[in-house]
Amino acid sequence: MVQTLAQPVIRGVRFFLAHTPGLVRYGSKPSRELAKDPGLITALAAHLRPYEAAAAYPPNQAFIGSIYPDDLHTIARPWFKAIDGARRWGPHGEIMPEEEFYGVIKACDAFELVWLEAQFTDTVKDLLARHPHITCTDIGHLGKGFPAEAITSKLNTEPQVLPLYLRDGRLIGCIHAGHEADSSLAADVLLENLVCKAAAVMAMRTLLAQSGTDPEGIEYVLNSGEEAVGDRYQRGGGNLAKAVAEMSGCHMATGTDIKGFCCGPVHALTIAGGLIGSRIFRQVAVVGGCSLAKLGMKFRGHLQHDQPILEDVLAGVAILVGEDDGRSPLIRLDAIGRHTVGAGSSQQAIFEHLVGKPLQQLGLRFRDVDKYATELHNPEVTEPAGSGNVPLLNYRVIAGLAALRKEITPAEISAFVTSHGMPGFSPTQGHIASAIPFFGHAMDRLLAGDMRRVMFLAKGSLFLGRMTQMADGLSFMLEAR
Repeated sequence: MVQTLAQPVIRGVRFFLAHTPGLVRYGSKPSRELAKDPGLITALAAHLRPYEAAAAYPPNQAFIGSIYPDDLHTIARPWFKAIDGARRWGPHGEIMPEEEFYGVIKACDAFELVWLEAQFTDTVKDLLARHPHITCTDIGHLGKGFPAEAITSKLNTEPQVLPLYLRDGRLIGCIHAGHEADSSLAADVLLENLVCKAAAVMAMRTLLAQSGTDPEGIEYVLNSGEEAVGDRYQRGGGNLAKAVAEMSGCHMATGTDIKGFCCGPVHALTIAGGLIGSRIFRQVAVVGGCSLAKLGMKFRGHLQHDQPILEDVLAGVAILVGEDDGRSPLIRLDAIGRHTVGAGSSQQAIFEHLVGKPLQQLGLRFRDVDKYATELHNPEVTEPAGSGNVPLLNYRVIAGLAALRKEITPAEISAFVTSHGMPGFSPTQGHIASAIPFFGHAMDRLLAGDMRRVMFLAKGSLFLGRMTQMADGLSFMLEAR
C-alpha cells in the first residue's frame, strides 16, 4: 500500500541561556591567551559582568523572546548600558545563573567526573528545588558534595583535574579526566561535552513541559551541536542526542548527532522534516547544546574597548517537529535551498543557491518572504574585535540579489534590509547563532497571522576542518497556514 507524504510542521521551540562568567577562562581563546600570559586573568575577571546585567541585556532578552529583535533598533547602543531590570524567564526560554547551571552539569554527569564542594552543593540544591524543570532525581544526583580540602588536594596532586570557579574567583569544584591516557577524554573536553549536554537538556525539558508534550511520544532526537563526543578510537562517535533524550524522559526515543558546523541545526531540521514527511516517525526533536569553546572568543576586543565581556552565556535550543496538526507552521520540503558541491564559494553564489533558487522554485519574489533569518551574531560582540556586523552584511547580499533581479531598485536596498532583515542578537555560540534564534519569534507571528513566510538559512565553514576548501549552506521556508 502506497502512503502519501505527510506534511511536517514545527510544533514548538524553546531556548536556554546559562550565564557562566566563571567558565569564560575555559573558552578556546581565553584559555590559550591565559596560558601565554597568566597575569591576564586579572583584567579578564575585572570585566566579567554579574548575572543581573547579563539577564537584563537587550540581545539576551530578545533571545528568550521578551523583546522582538526589531525593537533593538530603538534601543541606543551600547546595549550593555541599556539595562532595565533583569528578567530570568521569557516567552521562549530562560537565563539561568551560573550557580544553578553547575548543579545541572553535575546532574548530567553519569560517571562522577564532577566534584562540587559540599557547602556549595547545599546552596545549589536549595536553588534547584524551586526550578520547575528540575526533578528530585536530579537533586539527589548532586549527592552531598566534597570537602573543600579534598578538592584542593585533587588539584594539587593530579594534573589532569580542572578547577571550576564562580565569577568572583571562588573555587567550587573540579572535573576529572575520563582516562589518564586519552586526550579525547581529557577534563577540558569532557567539560565542553557536559555543558553542551546540560544546555540541551534544559531547553528540551522546557519545550516538553511548556508545550504539553508527552516525553514518551518523542520517537527520535537529532542533536545538532558541534562538540565531538567520543574517545581516542572514535573522537566524534557520539551520541549526545540519546544522552539528552535519556535526561529528558524520552524513554521511547532513539536518535543520533548531526554535524555541519554552523549549518548543523538547519541540516537537522531538514532531516527531521523528511523523517516526518516520509512517515518514519511522528514526532522528532531537534536539540542543540552550547559551545564552551566560543566563550570569550572576542574578549581581547572587549578589554581593548573597556566594555564587559559579553560572550559569557552558553546557549541551548530544542525544536519539536511533528505531523500536520492543521495549525502549526509548515516546513516547505518542496523548496530546500542547497549549497551544492559545484556551486562555488563566493557569497553571491552561496546566497543564490540558498535564497534565489528556492524562491524561483516556488514562484515567489524576494519581498514575498517576510523575514530572512541568517547568521544573527550580536554586532556588539563582533564589532569591537574587528569582525564587523555579520547579519547586516548578509542582508545586504540578499537585497543585492533582489536588485540584480530587478525586484527592487538599488535605492531600495537599505529599506529592504530593515524590513526583511533584523539586528543581530544571538550569542556567538557557533551553530546556535545561524538562523535558529529567530525561530520563537517566527512561530509567534506565523501562528498569529502577522507573517506569512520566514526563510531560515545557514552557512558553514567546512574548510575549518582541513578536509576540504568548500563552504556549506542550507535553507528552508516556514509558512503559515
